[in-house]
Parts: sequence; structure tokens; C-alpha cells
Amino acid sequence: MARIKPQALLQQSKRKKGPTRISLTTIITCNLIVILIVLSLYATYKHWYQRSSYQVGVGLPNFEVVKRSKTFGESKKHDLPSYAILNTAKGSITMELYRDASPDIVGKFVELCQNGYFKGMPFHHVIKNYVIQGGDSQRLGTVEDWILKGKSLGQLPISPKHEAFMIGTTSADPADKGFELFITTAPIPDLNDKLALFGRVVKGEDVVQEIEEVDTDEHYRPKSPVGIIDVTLKQEL
Repeated sequence: MARIKPQALLQQSKRKKGPTRISLTTIITCNLIVILIVLSLYATYKHWYQRSSYQVGVGLPNFEVVKRSKTFGESKKHDLPSYAILNTAKGSITMELYRDASPDIVGKFVELCQNGYFKGMPFHHVIKNYVIQGGDSQRLGTVEDWILKGKSLGQLPISPKHEAFMIGTTSADPADKGFELFITTAPIPDLNDKLALFGRVVKGEDVVQEIEEVDTDEHYRPKSPVGIIDVTLKQEL
């Protein structure tokens, strides 16, 4: 047996340990497999993400909506102004608004003020020792009916809620676009079930009394127009 020379043996060893060549087809196949795996993972992630989003948007919202609505209502109540100043031809009447006790009515009143609802609106009923009425004038017989019923009932216990210089409106449908504004000029017990209070006069009682003294016809309508020029809303005086 012929003996292999050391140099030949070394070259033979290098040829055995050298890297094996990878064909182009194998490289392309491996790349395609990697791409398919990545796309599959992405599709799986997208599916589960959309499913979880749907559950949050459909399954949990009942609790979330209620919670947010309550929070919004509470913040809205505290965002309402505390005072409204009625600027009239006789002077200014400053009203404190009961935004905590009557947030819905105050909210509607404020919205109408901001939309200019009361600007240039007359007091269409002025009844001495009773009320001054402005706002929605479509039901002009309301106060006259109250007076007749009140007289027939006689003297009733006076409620502290209906003292003089209180601000109220009729307990009408909240969806009603109109708004009746009443300022009492005396304690009126028979209005307890007819007026919803939402404020009181804190400055300008003399102006209310001056409006109360205007001449009226037999239907308590002022002979000379007197009304609201505009309304100013304020958080603080």
C-alpha cells in the first residue's frame, strides 16, 4: 500500500472541511417560507386585535357609556353659570341660578339666553302682588287662570320655596321649545304645584317693583311695553 504524503493529506483534509455550496433554488424556497410565516403571524395578530377592539366597542360600552354620561352630566352642571343679569328698560335684575338643584331647567334657560331667545322679549303679564311673566306668550291666559283658582282656594300655608322675588317656569314638557319666565313679587302659596323654581333675585328688587307698578289693561297686559333688552351670564358677581 502506497503511503500518502503529508502535503497531499493536508490538501485532501481541506477539501473535505470546505463549505458546501447552497443552490439558488434552496435560497428562494427558504425566503418564501420565512415570508409566509411572517404574513401568517401578521394575519393572526390583526384578527385578534380587531376581535378585542370589537369587544371593547360592543360588549363593554354599556358600562362605559353610563359612566361617561354621568361624569359628563356632573361636569356640565358645574360648568353652568351661577348668575344671570336681566337688562331691562327699568334697570338690571340680577338672578342667582339654582344650577345644583335644577340643572336641567338652568341648562335650558342658559342655552336659550345664548341663542338670544330673551333678547327684546316683553313682560306680557304684570300682576301686582303676584308675578311678572315673560317668555313664551302663546298661553296668555295662564296667569289669569291661576289668580282665579288661587282666590277660590283661599289662604294656603306659605311655602318658603315661593317667597317674593323667586324665579320660576312652568312645569312643562322639557322638549318644549318655548320657555315661560316668572318673577314672583309676593309669597304665593298656590303656585307650589305650578312653578318649577330655578333661581332668585339677589339684586334689583327695586327694578322688579318698578315693573310691577306699570299700568296694565283688564288682562294684566302692560299698556306700555316693558321687557328684557338682553341677558348677561356670569360665573361670579
